[in-house]
Amino acid sequence: MSNCAIVGINWGDEGKGRMVDLLTEQYDVVVRYQGGGNAGHTVINEQGKFALHLLPSGIFHPGVMNLLGNDVAVDPESLWQELEQVRSQGVAVTPENLKISSRASLLMPWHRLQDELEEARLKDKKYGSTKQGIAPFYADKYQKKTVLAGELLYPEELRQHLADLLEWKNLTLTGVYGAKPYTMEELDAWVESYAKKLVPYLCDSAQFLAQAEKDGKRILFEAQLGALRDLDYGIHPYTTSSHTTAAYAPVGAGLPSLTMDRVVGVVKAYSTCVGEGPFVCEWFGEEAEALRAAGAEYGAKTGRPRRVGPLDVVATKYGVMVQGATEIALTKLDVLSYMDKIPVCRSYVVDGKETEEFPFPTALAAAKPVFDWMEGWKCDISGVRTWEDLPRAARDYVEWIEERIGCHIKYVSVGPERNSLIVREKGEQK
Repeated sequence: MSNCAIVGINWGDEGKGRMVDLLTEQYDVVVRYQGGGNAGHTVINEQGKFALHLLPSGIFHPGVMNLLGNDVAVDPESLWQELEQVRSQGVAVTPENLKISSRASLLMPWHRLQDELEEARLKDKKYGSTKQGIAPFYADKYQKKTVLAGELLYPEELRQHLADLLEWKNLTLTGVYGAKPYTMEELDAWVESYAKKLVPYLCDSAQFLAQAEKDGKRILFEAQLGALRDLDYGIHPYTTSSHTTAAYAPVGAGLPSLTMDRVVGVVKAYSTCVGEGPFVCEWFGEEAEALRAAGAEYGAKTGRPRRVGPLDVVATKYGVMVQGATEIALTKLDVLSYMDKIPVCRSYVVDGKETEEFPFPTALAAAKPVFDWMEGWKCDISGVRTWEDLPRAARDYVEWIEERIGCHIKYVSVGPERNSLIVREKGEQK
């Protein structure tokens, strides 16, 4: 059996969805193990273009089972809207190919409201939340004040639990933010309209995964965001509220005893970031606009322009270490084809000293990038499918990165489509 996690090495938006879509044909089960609808995975295949926020990217492959694990923030309203959208494009989504852990917690309407109210309160000190309720959700989860999806099977007990939570949450909404309180009638309507529809999809994820392992099924774990947004190992406090690392995959999926055989770390050929916080290699003005336009760098969930800049090797090397990556997928190499010279950040200057180590988050604000410049290839590479056919300058760029991050770059993406990819084996050189 071969289990694999596909994870982000940087700030997120690296192209994980397309890699899951590509590799799913080698696996039997695809699991989302953390996060919620605050980020999107863009997938382009023969069925069309899709921006997934909660659904696992394996949903496009017949015969593959998809699971939302117990640490996913399951927003019934958003999930149902996403299900309907995907179905409208001809993709089958039923309890036969999608399951939801009964131990996953439900993201309630008040979580989104509280997220919006808190960002407004912070004003110019905001963290850059997508306002999807993720931070309030996980805060409530660790206070043991969320509703488990499995409670939908026990309507009487669920209603009493909701009444207790309603009383508690309204104290915060009215007392702290001066907002309008929720009513029990509103919650009843929400449960009826959205949450109850999820009942046919519920399962005991531990039993499901244990049986899959016993049957020799191959399991693919899909992460949201990247290492630099991990709650513990990211750029605190500009992180998400869950664990984006591969090491957490078995825990968040629903069976901690599962083991990982492969970790595919996804890295974009340049740097992008959505949200607030230090971004050492950030470009501004015309340079930024040119790169943003070439890469279509706008958030899949929010639509807002991503912050962009040259590849940050310091941050990438740190992400590779934290994720325990065994191989790398380098995406969007084709986007750089317009550049005469390509800058790459090889180190930082922190407190007057040059370093190749990723510093403590507080020191990042004052860190300055040190660049090397690589020759551009100045030609369209989107049709290239073999390593030998890549221009020499493009191969030099890939190998330069590989040497400095200390991890083999196995996949090189040269376009958004599923087959716009070069598979490069170890030892395949210039």
